[in-house]
This record gives sequence, C-alpha cells and structure tokens, in this order.
Amino acid sequence: MIAIISAGIAPGFALLSYFYLKDEYEKEPILNVFRAFLLGVSLVFPIMFIQYVIDVEGILPSSFLQAFFSASLLEEFFKWFILYFTIYQSSEFDEHYDGIVYGVSLSLGYATLENILYLIGHGIEYAVGRAFLPVSSHALFGVIMGYYLGKSKFSNPVYKKRWILYSFFIPFVFHGIYDYILLKQENWFYIIVPFMIFLWWLALRKVKKAKHSYIIHFADERSSL
Repeated sequence: MIAIISAGIAPGFALLSYFYLKDEYEKEPILNVFRAFLLGVSLVFPIMFIQYVIDVEGILPSSFLQAFFSASLLEEFFKWFILYFTIYQSSEFDEHYDGIVYGVSLSLGYATLENILYLIGHGIEYAVGRAFLPVSSHALFGVIMGYYLGKSKFSNPVYKKRWILYSFFIPFVFHGIYDYILLKQENWFYIIVPFMIFLWWLALRKVKKAKHSYIIHFADERSSL
C-alpha cells in the first residue's frame, strides 16, 4: 500500500515542483500553494459521485458526451470555479505567473488523489502510464487555466471577461479532446502522444509569456518612478 501511495503522489509533486520553481521572481508562499493543492483534493469525491450517478443512470450514452460533459465539463468547471472564486480574489495573486502556480497546484491536487485511488483499484503497474497521461494532462490544463486567469487579472479591464472565458473554455475543450481520444479511438496511443506533445509545447509557451509579462510590468514600474 505504501508503494502504491508513493507512486500515486510522486508525479503530482514532481510536476508541481517543476512549475513552482519556474517562478524565478516572486515565488508564492508554500503554504498557499499547498492550500490550493488541498482544494483540488477536496473536489475528487464530489465529482466522482456525480460521474458515478451519470454513468449508472446512462444519462450520456455516447463517447463524445461522456468525454466532454461527464469528464471535461465537470472537472474543469469545478476547478475553474474554485480557482476563480477563492484564489483569483486573493491579495497573494499579485503577478501573472501566480495564476499558473495556483492553477497547476489545484489541478494536481485533484489529479493526485484520483491517481492514488486508480492505482489502489487497478494496481501499481499502471503508475508510469498514469504519470505521463492523466496526471500530466491535468497539470497542463491547470497551466492554461491559470495563464488566462492571470492575464485577466493584470490586463486592460476591457478584455477581462474575454480572458476569464478563455480560462475555462480552452482547458474544457482540450480536456474533452483528450478524453475522447482515449474513449473512442482504437489506436489511441498514436494520437494521444502527439496531442500530449502539443499540450506541453502550448503550456511551456504560456509559462514563458507569463514570466515575460512580469519583466515588462517591473520595467514599467521602474520607468514610472
């Protein structure tokens, strides 16, 4: 059991550490990041219960609806809701990259408990595949969600609503595509690998842009002195 729990926790903490250490300027307090992680953990059982009811009742008969609504809509909406109505409003959220840190932390809290439960039910032999696919994908969706929330908070007020909409809609679409590939495609491996490479490319591009925005903001502050 210890081995399973360790295997379930390791990828989440490794990815969280990676994106946290990418913040080279004003790192967020560890306690705040851990709180966001726990908020993600707290979402697992309510979402699993709703998904169980949907599955038992046969409410969503097609793979497309299961991918985009039972999985993507539920998971990304609840993550976005918590991120927007708690962390987004916090005074600690004071630079663009903070959105990525908190988005990744919350998403990985969810992914980590989900991963542990899956490994308990199916066996530790799935640990590597779970690390590279479900856990990583949740982290990348969190990067994209957090990037656009950060862009909303620190951009022209005229565009705030647009970026807030993007912060939910884009992760929702990518998550739906990800699950649909796994549910529907017979040769899913040959499709999911390039899709995950694309997600990593996109997420790291957002990381670079968010860090660059801090440099621009800092330069603007200095020039105004």
